[in-house]
Formats: sequence, structure tokens, C-alpha cells
Amino acid sequence: MKYKHLFFDLDHTLWDFDANAKIALTEIHSFFNLESLKVVPFESFYRHYLHHNEVLWDRYHKGYIAAEELKWKRMWRTLLEFKVADEKLAREMSEKFLELLPVKTLLFPHTIEILKYLSAKNYQLHMITNGFEKVQWSKLNNSGLGGYFTHVITSEASNSLKPKKEIFEYALQKTGATLAESIMLGDNLDADIQGAMNAGMDCIFVNHINATTALTPTYIIKHLKELEDIF
Repeated sequence: MKYKHLFFDLDHTLWDFDANAKIALTEIHSFFNLESLKVVPFESFYRHYLHHNEVLWDRYHKGYIAAEELKWKRMWRTLLEFKVADEKLAREMSEKFLELLPVKTLLFPHTIEILKYLSAKNYQLHMITNGFEKVQWSKLNNSGLGGYFTHVITSEASNSLKPKKEIFEYALQKTGATLAESIMLGDNLDADIQGAMNAGMDCIFVNHINATTALTPTYIIKHLKELEDIF
């Protein structure tokens, strides 16, 4: 085997963030009675949240904002779309969301199947995620993924984050892997793919949404089942 250590991303790669977030946000919308504040329809609320979450995660990836700012400002910015300027509410929504989201369990098709397949072939499976330590472990354990991964490296624990090469170097040190026997698998072109390239690591672009890119990953797949053709 050329590769021995496979480093996975979690959100949007294995764990279906958008689908799980929609369920949690439905509960948030009801719990805080947002309809009474004219935060309607829900689909609009959900769409605005996804947009602001993506923008703020990008800023977090690039080191422009801290984690705490990301957590509550995605709610704040979403509420502002409906002319609701209530910081206290935004912070309460953020706290509740981080309580509800990690217990959701929707995965992308073939996730468990492919992890079993790779484990049976004696690959060492690890994770490199920019998510928060407590939240990511909750997602892993609630969705039944935790047992497949030998090491889970979070940006919080490593004091770095993708696409910085330092988090990949930390991951190699933590797992005892070498670059030559390692490969990164993820959906985010900047954090996962460019990040792996920055570290000199091979990479697989898990392109669930059929995005276009000028980057040249080692492999591109459109669904996880295709990993059987590589490993």
C-alpha cells in the first residue's frame, strides 16, 4: 500500500453539516419563537444562516476572527437579515445551537460502509478538523463515527487550523505518520486541499457538490464509494 494513514475532514465530508444544521435550526426557530419576530419563512432563515456561516468560517480559517466571534455572529448576521438587532438573542441562539447540532446524526451516503472497508484493509484512519473539540467529539460519538478513528486532531487542540501547514505537521507528529504514507480527504478546497498541498501531502477532493477548481488534487471523487477504486 502506498498510503498507510488516511486523514479525513469531518463536516461536509462525512458528516452532513447542512442537513444536520437544518434540523437543529428548525428546532431553534421554534424554541425561540422566531416567527413572532417576523423571522419567516424558515427556508429564508435557513438560507441566510448557511451563507453567513460559510462567510464567517472562511474568515475563521484565514485567522481574521476568533472562534467565539464565529459562533454567535453567524446568528447575529442572520437575524439582521430580518431587521432583528438583538445580540443577547443571537448569543442565546448560538449556545442552544451548539447544544442541539452535535447530537444530529445524518451522514453522507456510504460513510459507515467505506470506513468499515478501509479499516478492514488495515488503513490507519485519523481526522483533521477545524471544528471545536467538544462539538466535534459529540458529533463523532453520536453518529457512530468515533470508533473508526485512531487520532482526532482539532484546530482547538493543535492551536492551528487548516489550511496552515502547522496543523498537518502536528497531525503527522501526533500519529507518527510520514508525508509519503499519508493522504488528506476533504471537501473544502481551501482548508483541506490547498492546506494539504501547503504541507506537501497528497489529497483527495471529496466533491459532493460537483464544484469546479483550478487546483490539482491527487484524486477527485464525487461520492465516498469511489474510494474503493483508490484504496
